[in-house]
Amino acid sequence: MISDLYLSLRAKKMKILATGDIHGDTRAAKQLAEKAAEENVDLVVISGDITFSEQSTDNLIGPFKKKNLKVLLIPGNHESIATADFLAELYGVKNIHGYSVRYDDVGIFGAGGANIGLQQHSEEELFDLLKKGHDRIKYLKKKVMVTHVHPSDTKMEKFTNLFPGSSGVKKAIETFKPDILLCSHVHEAEGIEEKIGETRVINVGKKGKIIEL
Repeated sequence: MISDLYLSLRAKKMKILATGDIHGDTRAAKQLAEKAAEENVDLVVISGDITFSEQSTDNLIGPFKKKNLKVLLIPGNHESIATADFLAELYGVKNIHGYSVRYDDVGIFGAGGANIGLQQHSEEELFDLLKKGHDRIKYLKKKVMVTHVHPSDTKMEKFTNLFPGSSGVKKAIETFKPDILLCSHVHEAEGIEEKIGETRVINVGKKGKIIEL
């Protein structure tokens, strides 16, 4: 089921602060919230690994809500879908794992977890979750895909011997052709940007990245 997210546009372009791999760092969450407010962003997108193995969920989404910021999130491989749903319900934000939202002429869809680890999904599952979300916003002019895991056969994959890229995510890029993919997962690849076809693939990392559409 799609949820329409309508925000009041202050400019022609949509401004997003995208981040991931916070791993329970409440200080980082506060700094990111302050940055988002200072930059006057329309939306904050968190691409998973919000917690550190679910040790605590305190003060990780709260700082963004205190700044009256709109937030989308997905789970990573450090928290379950249930934990992501709990955070979304508690703070009145949206978990887009297998879902999508609409912002004016921009559709945002996502899938969390990874292809390895505790919160593991098969490549087929990752593709199907992304397809489910994409199907509901495919008519929109601009599309942003959000995953935790990075695509296979990319520069990001070369930064780690532990975490393989996802062929399911890469297939989704090639099939749905989103304008942008936002991901994290590989800390060493933070800030790396590359292209698959016409899709910008960005590892947003813990420090976060401002993106305009």
